[in-house]
Amino acid sequence: MHSPIHKGGNSLKLFDLMKNVPFTGNIENLEIDRLTSDSRQITPGCLFVCIAGARFDGHTVAGQVLKEGAAAVVCERDLGLDRQILVSDSREAYGILCSNFYGNPAQKLKLIGITGTNGKTTCTYLIKHILESAGKKVGLIGTIHNEIGDMVLPAKNTTPDPGELHVLFMRMAQAGCEYVVMETSSHALDQKRLAGCRFAVGVFTNLTQDHLDYHVTMENYYQAKKKLFDLSDAAVINIDDDYGRRLSQEVSCPVTTFSIHADTADFTAKDIRPSVDCNRFTIVGNAQIGRVSFSMPGEFSVANAMAAGVAAMLLGLDIQQVCDGLSGCPGIPGRTEVLRTDTDFTVIRDYAHTPDGLEKVLPALKPFVKNRLMVLFGCPGERDPSKRIHMAEAVAKYADYIILTSDNPRREDPIKIIEQALPGFAGTSVPYEVIPDRYSAIEWGLAHAQPGDVLVLAGKGHEDYQVLGYGTIHFDEREVVARILSEQRQHRK
Repeated sequence: MHSPIHKGGNSLKLFDLMKNVPFTGNIENLEIDRLTSDSRQITPGCLFVCIAGARFDGHTVAGQVLKEGAAAVVCERDLGLDRQILVSDSREAYGILCSNFYGNPAQKLKLIGITGTNGKTTCTYLIKHILESAGKKVGLIGTIHNEIGDMVLPAKNTTPDPGELHVLFMRMAQAGCEYVVMETSSHALDQKRLAGCRFAVGVFTNLTQDHLDYHVTMENYYQAKKKLFDLSDAAVINIDDDYGRRLSQEVSCPVTTFSIHADTADFTAKDIRPSVDCNRFTIVGNAQIGRVSFSMPGEFSVANAMAAGVAAMLLGLDIQQVCDGLSGCPGIPGRTEVLRTDTDFTVIRDYAHTPDGLEKVLPALKPFVKNRLMVLFGCPGERDPSKRIHMAEAVAKYADYIILTSDNPRREDPIKIIEQALPGFAGTSVPYEVIPDRYSAIEWGLAHAQPGDVLVLAGKGHEDYQVLGYGTIHFDEREVVARILSEQRQHRK
């Protein structure tokens, strides 16, 4: 993957830049004013890091970038070049170099990393809200966007490129943030984008089938997630999850466990009383009890709240501060978010885009549906195709009416994606419509919803775009629903 060029406020001597990076190479102590792993962004005096990616290997252009003016190249195999710096792992070196280049800003911050298939985004927002409720200044790095205090910045990846990441850390430290809570994706952990970071707390939410297009096996996926805890001083782990129980036995840092079922955990959620728009429950653990009234529905939301609350307690907050923070937390964009519609049916958008995500969200909503649970969903293109049938099975298990459509088909044929999902409806009598165009599918769902229905728009959540074969278009389901309902009302006049 190409990454942007990174320029610090001042230049740095090469040997200072290479601090904590073992290397070999007979090279002078050059002045370095830029750092990049993108061969398209070479400028005189920059240091180029050769990274072997899935589509491009920087080692193949090392000689060329030296001719274009790069001061030196960092590589992980001997290229026979005059100005080469040989390291054992250039990805890991790049993370540490970026940290050194910006003055190691992460060392001035307490980092909290969240990993897991589902719940990462929710947990980051909850931890941020709990800490801010206790008067702390907090930065956030995640899927929806990045936040420096109250300032919101767009996010390109769940976990940024190392250069972007350390620039964010630098800006957060300059803004007076004490804590940074961040989503740590399995891709980022596997690609060592977090080299040079140390986490005060690492949090594990759960592990279910996803990203097997990248990791191939669940074991590889698990091992990637596990890497967060090699970088963490303490771990918070969900032992209701099979992989969580295994992880709690395998990590080397101190572990605090939580559960919504097992009394054997360090912290347990008790007396869970759900409703359509909130959960009431009690946190019990460490000889403490705290009561929470929480604005997100579903048992899985209680698990996310427990993860966030326990992490905050490990950071020094007391249980009452945690309960107050959780009770005052507003909803999170695209996570079981009820859209304003002014109709006699309810429309909810949710990011559930995996079999497990759907298995958690849909049964959580089912008890509160007065008439029918209508579910609109699609399967992402150019992603693990084996999960498509399982997504359809999960929807068919809970829905009273199904609308099968497109998610982000990317360059795959939307019809072929749908055909791979359809066998998941075999053996069910649940009626369904197939409408490949997502806008048209939402239009159909809104036109056919009856009083008391709940229409769930699953898969896109907070996203305000759709990735199609010819490019990316603006597609915000809040706007889409509002526009369609407005047109339908005009038509009825």
